[in-house]
Amino acid sequence: MTKSSPFLEFARKTAKEAGDILLKHFGEISYIERKSSDIDLVTVADTESETYILEKISSIYPDHQIIAEESALTKGSSDYRWVIDPLDGTTNFIHNLPIFAVSIGLQFEEETILGVVHNPAADKCFFAEKDRGAFLNDRPIYVTSTNTLIESLLVTGFPYIHDDRWGKGFELFKELYGQTQGIRRLGAASLDFCFVAMGRFDAFWEFGLQPWDVCAGALILKESGGNVTDWDGSTMPFSGKRVLATNGNVHKEMMRTLGKELL
Repeated sequence: MTKSSPFLEFARKTAKEAGDILLKHFGEISYIERKSSDIDLVTVADTESETYILEKISSIYPDHQIIAEESALTKGSSDYRWVIDPLDGTTNFIHNLPIFAVSIGLQFEEETILGVVHNPAADKCFFAEKDRGAFLNDRPIYVTSTNTLIESLLVTGFPYIHDDRWGKGFELFKELYGQTQGIRRLGAASLDFCFVAMGRFDAFWEFGLQPWDVCAGALILKESGGNVTDWDGSTMPFSGKRVLATNGNVHKEMMRTLGKELL
């Protein structure tokens, strides 16, 4: 790979250090707070990791904007905006399941130009810069060449709020399950993107996500040769309202099912 930009070097180093904070608490969590619902959780690990990342960004790039899961928007005069998830997969983390990550994205004029997703439990760092390819621990990664859904393994997730959309989401799950070789639910959207990017899965879909869930991972997948859109094929909303992320080959097949129910 060619030499990384200073932004990427900074983001990788910061994600690794934040991951070390998470590992310090892994298996030791005794107090849990609840946010939007009884299953939307936050721990001291989330807040310590986020505080560390925010302090690092503010010390090096004081004029940059920051969006982070556990904090209000940090406004700045710059057109650069960092999008942070200090612990994606909090429920997994609480239950000592080593599927969680630190996710750091960077946008310039609202376009994502950099993404880092670091899984500290596995010591795996996925990263990408716009137009420079995607990597796992410095090795290039690519999506699969699978051409049909019936040959595909999918991954998905479900929202915290159990409203009418939640039930409809299960109907889509059942419909797609019958069209594929199987579907997995891992509980960390940033890693779902990366696992499609490296070829473990052929497609990922979800709804009701947030910007910090999708920013970094979506770029990594695009740079590995994949496709990321809304369910109807339009540009993926920055909000994460609806996400379809595939190897590109099975994208239209997925859209035919997901487009029936634009949750």
